[in-house]
Amino acid sequence: MDSTDPRCVHARAITTGAAKANRAVLNNLITLYSKSDLRSDAASVFRSIPSPNVVSWTALTSAFSNSPLSFHHFISMLRHPSRILPNSHTLTSLLKTCATLPALTFGAQLHSVAVKLGFSSELFTASALVSLYFKTGLSNNAKKVFDEMSLRDEVCFSSVIVGFAQNYKPMDALSTFIEMRRSGKASTMVSVSGALRAGSDMAMLEQCRIIHGHAMVTGLNLNVIVGSALIDGYGKCGLVGNARGVFDELGMELNIVGWNAMMAGHAQQGEHGSVIELFTLMEERGMVPDEYSFLATLTALYNAGLVEETEIWFKRMTEEYSLEPCLEHYTCLVGALGKAGRLEEAERIALTMPFKPDAALWRVLLSKCAYHVNMDIAWRMSDRLLEINPMDDSAYVILANAYASAGRWDEVREVWKRMKDKKVRKEGGKSWIEALGEVHVFLAGDRRHERTNEIYAKLTELMEEIEKLGYVPVWAEMLHEVEQKEKKKSLWHHSEKLALAFGLLNGTVPPGKALRIVKNLRICRDCHEAFKYISRLVEREIIVRDVNRYHKFLNGSCNCGDQWATGGGYKRRLRDSEYVSPKVLEEIEHEREMLRLADRLGGEMNHMKLSEAKNQFEEKNSAIRQGNDIKKLGQQSLPETTVQALVDSVIWYG
Repeated sequence: MDSTDPRCVHARAITTGAAKANRAVLNNLITLYSKSDLRSDAASVFRSIPSPNVVSWTALTSAFSNSPLSFHHFISMLRHPSRILPNSHTLTSLLKTCATLPALTFGAQLHSVAVKLGFSSELFTASALVSLYFKTGLSNNAKKVFDEMSLRDEVCFSSVIVGFAQNYKPMDALSTFIEMRRSGKASTMVSVSGALRAGSDMAMLEQCRIIHGHAMVTGLNLNVIVGSALIDGYGKCGLVGNARGVFDELGMELNIVGWNAMMAGHAQQGEHGSVIELFTLMEERGMVPDEYSFLATLTALYNAGLVEETEIWFKRMTEEYSLEPCLEHYTCLVGALGKAGRLEEAERIALTMPFKPDAALWRVLLSKCAYHVNMDIAWRMSDRLLEINPMDDSAYVILANAYASAGRWDEVREVWKRMKDKKVRKEGGKSWIEALGEVHVFLAGDRRHERTNEIYAKLTELMEEIEKLGYVPVWAEMLHEVEQKEKKKSLWHHSEKLALAFGLLNGTVPPGKALRIVKNLRICRDCHEAFKYISRLVEREIIVRDVNRYHKFLNGSCNCGDQWATGGGYKRRLRDSEYVSPKVLEEIEHEREMLRLADRLGGEMNHMKLSEAKNQFEEKNSAIRQGNDIKKLGQQSLPETTVQALVDSVIWYG
């Protein structure tokens, strides 16, 4: 038996008598057993301690980390005759378990205990609380704890940046990164990769470039994690060439994550040839493709409208690589079949696959039915979508658009009335463009911008000029049978057109640079058509990232080959390689002040203009609201009400 085996150490302790007389030795034995995953032995040693102290109990709860049993041991400690109080290490260990399971209810009760004992702002306990709240989606709570911390190190800042990025709060992530730099804390690979993710989620190219520059100064650009984030970031910003430059620079250092990010970047551009070339090269270098490698490949083929190739690669995944397709892979296959008009086959696969179809899959198939004007199947898809979410506006909008395309206005009105009766609100279109270090957000018909008059004058000029070139409005985009003049006015004032007009004003996007616009929904057919003409008129490249893919307009054509029309509404996110989530837009509602960023990150930086922080706890539990500091009161145990609340939360957790 290895001399480092905890059982050997335990045997020596028994032989020398240390195991009987020294509680510290027994506490260390518990820790040794737990590190070797010998939990029953750890518990046995604990039971041999005549008078366990807080270190003993903490070692025991830590031995059962990532298990609800740690909660039960903690409650046993509180109800032990000695009435031992937890210390910071006890609470930190338990909070990490709460974040892993997750067990939010018990974690909230532990937060109450931490407040009572004065540990809630201590570095390690507070960091564990921040992690818990981010992992359970309560980013406001996490921010509140972070703001109240008495000491914040690089690790804590990094976890907050990543937490905000993962919870679709890119502006908070970037502002925290700026705060970290101003505080003098050294950047870490985690903080830089998190900031890159936040910037790329909103396609903020200039900010990603600035962060890249900072990474080069600090040497973090050579880190594999940061490198993969750079590849992903440039890919999401539409600069596949820049992403490929980072990819080639890191070369053999990259792992499968970096390769998948590069493939995903090409896939978003519809460059299926480049994706397959990378896939082949990856195999030649001895790397084993995973499910995300295939997702990037299937997405590229699906976006390119290559139905047979999509089927072939889907089969290769299972037959050659023994990988089980997940829901996202089936969504690509169903979408490709639907795009080819094989709607019945697509529906059959959706109903017989080993997963329950989600809203994204039914939405994709519904859009294909609408494109092929197959209203029988479209109604079924709409009903299935509404079964999942009765308030899903896309079920009504796509159906109404299909009827409008066929000129069946009575049915359009029926769908619209049904939507109104159900009190379903249509998700508004929002578009934004980055100019001079600032993000400018537009809604349809928006008149809040300080340069509104110039924007509308420029837009009118553009639309009148492209009509002379042959542009004809796509009236089918209108859901109502209204007057021709009203239709034209409504189409002209779509959010992406307003963003484009702003980008063409003097003093915004420098002449010669591509105009980069992001939209939360799919770009409409009329805007797609108009942008082709405008790119020819102004002799500028126009890049639009919508919910499905990138569109590059240049010299009167788009790189999607007009395949966008069958793209559907695929809004699901998958790790870091999917498209912008509508949840991101919760951070850019109405006030442009929420979207200010410093012109530079690191070195000399301008102040961000952010609205007042509204990060209050959504609901503090009664123990926190009414609790008293036990140390001040000189009490020797927690109140029974607090202990009972912990017991109840464990019972609730099950």
